[in-house]
Amino acid sequence: MRGDTPPRMDDLNDHSGSDDDDVPGELDDDIEIIEYYEGSGDSDSDEADHDVEGEATFPEPSRNDAATTFREHTGSVFACAVSPDGKHVVSGGEDDRGYVWNLQTGETLFQSTGHKDSVTCVGFNYDSTLVATADMSGLVRVWSVSAKELVWEFETSDLNWLEWHQAANVLLVGTADGSAWLWKVPSGDCKTLQSFGPSSSAGKMLPDGKRAVTAYEDGSVRLWDLKGGAVTHAVTGANAHSAAVTCLDCSADLVVSGSMDGGVKLINAGSGKVLASLRCDNDASGDGTNSVETVGLDPTVKTLAVGMLGGDLGLWDVGTLVQKQGCPHPAGVVKLLWKGPHCLVTACLDSVVRAWDTRSGQAVNSWEGHRAEILDVALAPDGRSVVTASEDGTCAVYRFSQD
Repeated sequence: MRGDTPPRMDDLNDHSGSDDDDVPGELDDDIEIIEYYEGSGDSDSDEADHDVEGEATFPEPSRNDAATTFREHTGSVFACAVSPDGKHVVSGGEDDRGYVWNLQTGETLFQSTGHKDSVTCVGFNYDSTLVATADMSGLVRVWSVSAKELVWEFETSDLNWLEWHQAANVLLVGTADGSAWLWKVPSGDCKTLQSFGPSSSAGKMLPDGKRAVTAYEDGSVRLWDLKGGAVTHAVTGANAHSAAVTCLDCSADLVVSGSMDGGVKLINAGSGKVLASLRCDNDASGDGTNSVETVGLDPTVKTLAVGMLGGDLGLWDVGTLVQKQGCPHPAGVVKLLWKGPHCLVTACLDSVVRAWDTRSGQAVNSWEGHRAEILDVALAPDGRSVVTASEDGTCAVYRFSQD
């Protein structure tokens, strides 16, 4: 994981959008260790020049494909998200501010002010009526989008990640002290998912809205029952990663975790059993030089995409646990997003966004416009727009061509 990038209720049944009988299915019970050794992609990328006072200056891009560029931030932009209704973007940056702005025009709707540190986590609730911004110091602020007013805030310890519930105004965050907090907004009703010591490095809600998965800097992964606030399964000790977990994805039946050790684990979401450990890099030092930065299951849960800091992007068959395609990047893969079962969007440290046909492993489109590394990317719900956040202090909106 890049060291210079900030890290990235009593009853939820009343709000869940899933049926109670949606029980996770069973996967193969055999644990399989898959070794995949391949030379890492060329990780050389253009670095920002520095003037005599040490301030970074960024070269102009060879072309600018952005339909809209948002320039209100005065420092690096660390996070971005698109509202479920596709109307707005929220971005957070080094300037201790969040901005909510129009996806089509780039016009600012309002600012999320009052933060004490860089805003590194942002997100809209399920129906686009609320937006949350959170800073590295642990201050979480939630605003009404229509009223442009603060409706709730809470301050916890240093914050690493933030996730909204899929069908309720419930917010889940993870902190550096290893705790996770579950809040109803705006009432503030709270549950604390206990700390086990190591920092909580990643977390996600499962699709049923009743469970969550959290991951930690010691390589462990835990599954939680949100109603009871209790751990149901834990991947620890010899079954855990050998270094910090950097990313997670999940389906109803499967949890996928990626680590600084260059490995990926597939975990049965119902039993907590590790089904497979994929060795995606031959550097097992755990120093993060070619860590797994991003993982993602396609909508059919047939293909797993794994993006590496060294620039490799591997496409794995979930059923056979064999790598089907490799999609090399010239620099580290920051984040990947599935756009349907056969199209994958990636953001790269070379400041370029790419779309890939996962059947052929070929890039079918690319977008340029940033002058520095991309730090986050989001896809509009209709799949027609990609939003990026960059170290150059801007957000860009790129459009897919109409088919």
